[in-house]
Amino acid sequence: MKNRITPTQTERVMRENDFIVSKTDPTGRITYGNRIFIEFSGYTEEELLGTQHNIIRHPDMPRAVFKLLWDTLKQEQEICAYVKNMARDGSYYWVFANVTPSYDTQGNVIGYYSVRRKPREEALKVVDGLYRQMRELELNNDPNTGLERSTRLLTDLLTQHKTTYEQFILSL
Repeated sequence: MKNRITPTQTERVMRENDFIVSKTDPTGRITYGNRIFIEFSGYTEEELLGTQHNIIRHPDMPRAVFKLLWDTLKQEQEICAYVKNMARDGSYYWVFANVTPSYDTQGNVIGYYSVRRKPREEALKVVDGLYRQMRELELNNDPNTGLERSTRLLTDLLTQHKTTYEQFILSL
């Protein structure tokens, strides 16, 4: 399904009071999606459940952002990020995501819980430009070198601003 979608220039904008909620298992397979998630993704609940969450990944998103996301989650820490998603019809929608591990009663990670809301327009201007630069590095180099250079671009920006990724994202 995902690989046959052609991205369009049609943007869908979340409403102020929308919250997209989803849950996954530890490998990223969707176990729950609320009605707003289903609405914006354009998939049915049946199509989403059991599918990798990256079914909605937009090709404009830098791989380095997702590597950072997964590295953070593997350390059992939450992360906030701006993400450009792609709906089933090829349209896109930006979200401000908070992703956190979910635990069982013994304290084992049993999956991940994500709540997304409408991002701030001012923040998107910064993030979109940064993501374009990162994606350019990823596309114009072999996969490993591109990922390294994209990650370095982000790391250098954070160093320049004397901040952490989380502080940077939350300051936008």
